[in-house]
Amino acid sequence: MSTKDFIEKDFYKVLGVPKDATEAEIKKAYRKLAREFHPDANKGNTKAEERFKEISEAHDVLGDPKKRKEYDEARALFGNGGFRPGPGAGGGGSFNFDLGDLFGGQQPGAGQAGGGFGGGLGDVFGGLFNRGGGTGTTRTQPRRGQDIESEVTLSFTEAIEGATVPLRMSSQAACKACSGTGDKNGTPRVCPTCVGTGQVARGSGGGFSLTDPCPDCRGRGLIAEEPCEICKGSGRAKSSRTMQVRIPAGVSDGQRIRLRGKGAPGERGGPAGDLYVVVHVGAHPVFGRKDDNLTVTVPVTYPEAALGGEVRVPTLGGPPVTLKLPPGTPNGRTMRARGKGAVRKDGTRGDLLVTVEVSVPGDLSGKARDALEAYREATADEDPRAELFQAAKGA
Repeated sequence: MSTKDFIEKDFYKVLGVPKDATEAEIKKAYRKLAREFHPDANKGNTKAEERFKEISEAHDVLGDPKKRKEYDEARALFGNGGFRPGPGAGGGGSFNFDLGDLFGGQQPGAGQAGGGFGGGLGDVFGGLFNRGGGTGTTRTQPRRGQDIESEVTLSFTEAIEGATVPLRMSSQAACKACSGTGDKNGTPRVCPTCVGTGQVARGSGGGFSLTDPCPDCRGRGLIAEEPCEICKGSGRAKSSRTMQVRIPAGVSDGQRIRLRGKGAPGERGGPAGDLYVVVHVGAHPVFGRKDDNLTVTVPVTYPEAALGGEVRVPTLGGPPVTLKLPPGTPNGRTMRARGKGAVRKDGTRGDLLVTVEVSVPGDLSGKARDALEAYREATADEDPRAELFQAAKGA
């Protein structure tokens, strides 16, 4: 039976039984179908002959507890046919299953027949699954560098316009004293426990084993004869560096920026980690922010609000804009100056939201007081609170 058939065929469906069927139920279903589609009872019927072969194949797996267990594990692991074996997968009538066939059509090695798991699977998954007693790969794998997190504080204007800031970071890097070998003389030896792989197998039942970092070499695959005094044999030491980091325009307070490949260097040719920068933004004495829009409160006089007019409004880092107030503008009304806000991800800008605040003078000159007294007399018959009391009674 080929690996393709083993992974993709639903033998439970072929026999018409549920996945939790007992051995007796499987046997009963097989006997019933075998009698129905047996070649002797369907002479010359090629479809019945093919159906009989499928039934026999399904019973060959599900009728054997060991094969059934491995079939269930493989189907659960590989998503019911989610992987497609290559043309090199082994065929034949016997049950020879090698998960290595799934990747590149590798053939089983010596001693792997009869359901053994080996071949290229360990190379694909980095040795995650290994059949108990298997040798696996012996080459030391590259290791990705650690991610680093840092913080930066920007002014309000820098956050809106973007800025390049220096960041001093500390991370683990190859020890300069021993050139990353961990050995004082630069001549470490291969770890005898893991044979240089940096991993050891740990049984998990069901014929599988998981791998853990080797406790003797701590996953490095090498052991120092004379440990380096600086890194204590680890091959890694704390390193400090200062780099210029570009913070994009439009960042907000508390935003976390990811810079790929700017973290700690990798080991044995592995890629560097990432740098995460948490941005803190200071307040501005005039402007605020709401999403991609900036906000500002502009005081206006009562005549400007009542009679209408034009008011100049400051912008962040640019020339003022002039907004036209319509007559009868109420206190708290918000107007919009388009394109004067924060930078969006697509490069466009948000708007500047201008809120009108009617300014009440605290000290009036003689002419101003006389004018207001005259206005009060002229509007004495108007009660702005009449509707308020009327609504209160109606409730």
